[in-house]
Amino acid sequence: MPMYMYQCAYTTESLAAQMKDPQDRLEVVAKQFEPAGVKMLAGGFSFGEYDVVTIMESPDDTTVAAVAIAIAAGGAVRNQRTTRLLSGAEWVDALRKATSIGYRPAR
Repeated sequence: MPMYMYQCAYTTESLAAQMKDPQDRLEVVAKQFEPAGVKMLAGGFSFGEYDVVTIMESPDDTTVAAVAIAIAAGGAVRNQRTTRLLSGAEWVDALRKATSIGYRPAR
């Protein structure tokens, strides 16, 4: 199943609400997306540009896009990024296919 890295930054209002009722939002959110077939494999809270980073599996790009849209529509995040991750086998396949592309850089 395809893997994705999802990163988001909370709004100030969301952080204030979480301070009033502290809980592990990764656990809460992971359960909400299970019915769509999305499984959170790992995640953590960071500081800097993004507040949350997760690695998740999704049946397809459309499903993970729907998750990102649902999160954005909820209003709790001010910025988000979703990155499709290749498995090791997919990466090796891409390396092999790259040799047949015929690209030549200017030199």
